[in-house]
Amino acid sequence: MTQVIGVKFRDQGQVYYFKASPFVVEKGDFVIVKTEEGLGLANVVVVRDSIPDGFTPEQLKPIFRLANAEDIQSQKENKDLAAEAYKLCRDFIKTRQLEMKLVDVEVYFDRSKIIFYFTAPGRVDFRDLVKDLVRIYKTRIELRQIGVRHETQMVGGVGNCGQMCCCRRFMRQFEPVTIKMAKDQNLFLNPAKISGVCGRLLCCLNFEQENYSRFQKKIPKLGKRFKTDQGYLRVIRANLFRESLTVLDEDGVEKEIPLPQWNELVGRQSRKKDTR
Repeated sequence: MTQVIGVKFRDQGQVYYFKASPFVVEKGDFVIVKTEEGLGLANVVVVRDSIPDGFTPEQLKPIFRLANAEDIQSQKENKDLAAEAYKLCRDFIKTRQLEMKLVDVEVYFDRSKIIFYFTAPGRVDFRDLVKDLVRIYKTRIELRQIGVRHETQMVGGVGNCGQMCCCRRFMRQFEPVTIKMAKDQNLFLNPAKISGVCGRLLCCLNFEQENYSRFQKKIPKLGKRFKTDQGYLRVIRANLFRESLTVLDEDGVEKEIPLPQWNELVGRQSRKKDTR
């Protein structure tokens, strides 16, 4: 049986799948794999006996070898180099008065390339900055502009819920989040309440949207009046968690009605019409 492993090159990076054979690998091990950019050291985060959904056996490449003590030491040196490069690049940015914010630095395992991640409000002419960095490190240099969500994913932060941001903990890809989701979930449209530490709409709005969409299909339109055997009732609110509707009767009194009871009320009225 082929052992399939999922690996990460960065803590907040995506999971990539490889075949472990002929090696025996456990979760937490480090392995050397071949990538389009050359050899890379990766951490094993998933071990499984079957091919993940959406993959074919031909798509899974074997790992190159298990990492040894020298590889681990080399990776530690790369992290130290990344910290040094971060400080130096930030000084160059300040000296050249560039309108950009350095977020993180990644050094390839074989040091064939160093990537500097940054955010900026617009386009930045960083050609002279690249020349400065090439002169110091004598390798390929890439400056990669990222968005504020990716910045939060790299740096981390505590969300409104008091937990570490989802993008840092487990999210690997960002899905679109719209203000309509907040409206569907009956949230107050206060930017401070529905925005994350990145300043964008909360990603968790997307997590819950499917449940709200299903619920919206089962309930009547809010604001509409219905004739029932209890008189005219106007639907003013809906509660997903209680599976109920709040209605306003002809006397201006609010009532909470469970959804099954509401369906029975409307159903009885429809049956009366049919029998006339």
